[in-house]
Amino acid sequence: MTVLVETRHPAEFILSEAKGQRSREAITIASGAGIIAAGTVLGKITVSGKYVASAVGATDGSQVPAAIAIYGADASSADITVSAIVRDAEVNGNCLTYHADRDQPAEKVAANTALATLGVIVR
Repeated sequence: MTVLVETRHPAEFILSEAKGQRSREAITIASGAGIIAAGTVLGKITVSGKYVASAVGATDGSQVPAAIAIYGADASSADITVSAIVRDAEVNGNCLTYHADRDQPAEKVAANTALATLGVIVR
């Protein structure tokens, strides 16, 4: 018997957002970032302005959460542009994906607090 696993759906995590889709921006996921699932918490690399999954141990600026990918993307071998929530929204924290090194509850709380400074409230 084949077992099917359903992945996250685009925008599944969004509870509400600002009128006129003001909460969204087109962002660039950096080449080499790998597969980014919909709902992944992203950090912005200071030098390039591109995004990767926000890792606690990063030192390039991406350790600070700055966006949430609305759609999944494969940036394994090339930059890719996706829409992301960057401000003024409420999201379902149970539907977010965090970098694997953000595995402690306090690290997720810190990420959610950083998102709150952007007006992205994790419920």
